[in-house]
Amino acid sequence: MNIKIKKFNDLTVSELYELLNLRNLVFVVEQNCPYLDTDGNDQVAHHVMFWNDEVLVAYARIFEPGIKYDTSSIGRVVVHPDHRKFNLGHELMKHAVEAVESLYKTGDITISAQAHLQGFYNKHGFKTVSAEYMEDDIPHVEMIRKKEL
Repeated sequence: MNIKIKKFNDLTVSELYELLNLRNLVFVVEQNCPYLDTDGNDQVAHHVMFWNDEVLVAYARIFEPGIKYDTSSIGRVVVHPDHRKFNLGHELMKHAVEAVESLYKTGDITISAQAHLQGFYNKHGFKTVSAEYMEDDIPHVEMIRKKEL
């Protein structure tokens, strides 16, 4: 497994294509949720990518404070359907949290999580701080991970 963390301008054309392809495969096609994935935030994110040979198998993007929330944030957390049996989601979140802490030197991390995944994010220290709300016709909750002191 090759793990890369890159700013938008450091991505190769192939890497950009693969991350957009994976996000669309899962968030648009698999979840049957037509929405515009290119939201203008990729350019200000760091992109956390797990590669198995030339295949992007897991991905997340991370943001410094003030872009998505007052805190740092993690989003677009996705594992390729063919690789979910390997628990890559947990490894991805571990690396995403570590990347936020090392790159941004900040405290809390906020996410907008699909409501049915609260248990997954709880295992990474995130706590639900909002009622359910709809985002792209899917129930979500806001969750925060407080920095460990």
